[in-house]
Amino acid sequence: MRVIVPLLMKGPHNERALRGRKTGTVSRISKNVRLGLMILLAWAMPMAATAAPFAAFVMDARTGQEIYAQNADTRLHPASLTKMMTLYLAFNAIERGQVRLDSKFLVSSHAASQPPSRLGLKPGQRIELRYLIRAAAVKSANDAATVIGEGLAGSEAQFGAQMTQMARALGMRNTNFRNANGLTTEGHYSTARDMTILGRRLFYDFPQYYSIFSRRSADAGIATVSSTNRRFLDSYEGADGIKTGYTRAAGFNLTASAKRGSKRIVATVLGGTSTAHRNTVMAQLLDAGFGKAPTRVREVKPAPPQLVAEKKVRRTVQVASVAPSSPGSASSQVQLSASDRPVARASTAAVVTPAAISAAVSRAQAAAAPAPRAAGDTLAASARPNRKPGAGPVANAAVDPNVLARAARPAARPEEGDASEALAPAAGDEIQAVRPTPAPRNDQSASLVEPAATGSASLFVQAAAAQPERMALLGTPAPAPRSETIILAALEPDHGAPEATEIVSRGSGSGKGWGVSLGLYRSQQEAEQLLLKTALQESASLGSAVSRVANTKRGFEANFVGMSKETAELACGRMAARQQDCKVLGP
Repeated sequence: MRVIVPLLMKGPHNERALRGRKTGTVSRISKNVRLGLMILLAWAMPMAATAAPFAAFVMDARTGQEIYAQNADTRLHPASLTKMMTLYLAFNAIERGQVRLDSKFLVSSHAASQPPSRLGLKPGQRIELRYLIRAAAVKSANDAATVIGEGLAGSEAQFGAQMTQMARALGMRNTNFRNANGLTTEGHYSTARDMTILGRRLFYDFPQYYSIFSRRSADAGIATVSSTNRRFLDSYEGADGIKTGYTRAAGFNLTASAKRGSKRIVATVLGGTSTAHRNTVMAQLLDAGFGKAPTRVREVKPAPPQLVAEKKVRRTVQVASVAPSSPGSASSQVQLSASDRPVARASTAAVVTPAAISAAVSRAQAAAAPAPRAAGDTLAASARPNRKPGAGPVANAAVDPNVLARAARPAARPEEGDASEALAPAAGDEIQAVRPTPAPRNDQSASLVEPAATGSASLFVQAAAAQPERMALLGTPAPAPRSETIILAALEPDHGAPEATEIVSRGSGSGKGWGVSLGLYRSQQEAEQLLLKTALQESASLGSAVSRVANTKRGFEANFVGMSKETAELACGRMAARQQDCKVLGP
């Protein structure tokens, strides 16, 4: 009781003790709060230093003309904006007849294991292409995009190569794709300009499918998915697409298209700090685009992508000749010579081999029945003549072997590779011989090859018991099996492997040369928005100046750098006239 009672008793001494204890407790809490804030700041500083670079590009969709650009050709991570190219190739395959919307694609283990956002596909599952397109376009599902790529090209790596080839054909010069969904991968990059070009292409090249990008939700077969872009579509007047994207390395990306009156503007933002920041900047860019774009302009639609199917065919021309094994001998030897030469298109005849020639000659000799002739007559073997001899049979007509050899050669080849051309004698030669025995019409035993299903002509050999000393046979080989693979390549020459990806980070200094400072601000986002607004208003006076946000101890400084002294003074003077605080920075 001696200890407890004094503490419970009221008095000046006890009240001071209680106040001291309360003050100590508050002091400890304050210290803990300050320590926590310091830890949080230390953790956030590296995040700010490695923030994704910002880039923007605005285009008049009717003409493809640039309206505004900031870091437009800087190679950055496109994130899920990649799926625009995936869908472009899917639409292209449908229009070419390669696949249909109801074609079912097999889900691989690799596709099913992709990280979110996902549709939730399972390995071994089969799903229609229409549902994959909806999931990739509306929900930005990574597994659905991967299934599309693997289903169209066989593997994601091959599909990435096709995506890059198509990008080159569309004029996207600073883009390289490695996957179908846009997840961060080394060597996978694009630019704000290239993504804007692709957005315009989707609108003009596939208007029948473009509406998928304006849907707020869609039936994806196994689930109903919601749009990742619905906030911007609902908040901006005239917006009708097209695609969002986000990864930690890329930031918040968006390619958007909007129409007001006769004007249509397409723009891209890369490296936004949040969804709200990205949408706000995009709204400002589109507003500026509608303000600067002319009301009346001649629409210039993009030309079709310049793609060719590359296919090289080589043909082996085999010429067989029948020569006697010894002088005066009736038996013959087949000699075959071959030569390689490139041809424009493949032949339709089958390959003529020495064994086939020998067998055909033997069958023809056995099948042909010689007609009665006068003594001393000689039968000449030749290909089917172009016209019948006018004089009919001539007794005791001798045939010069040299003339016969010339007659066995074709007089002209109007179309290379045509095996049905008749063998005619050279101009000026006169051959007097008995009328040859007609070849059997219904007996295919004399054919060197089986008749093709396409109705191509067969080569027949006419022979009698007595063979001439020399007889030339002209054969053409069969075409190489046609490949179903279509190799897509841009007409623009390939300059080799793409350059290594250069990821650009925001600079912290004012750069070299002269510049203009717009003052200090509490947040980086506030400084960036002011720079963007000023760049849109003063694009003529700023020229090629680069916007930079310098992170200083006093705050975030908004600067334009890379200017000459005259340009900096002129730009600052124009800003001051608009009541915008500014200061010229020296080198």
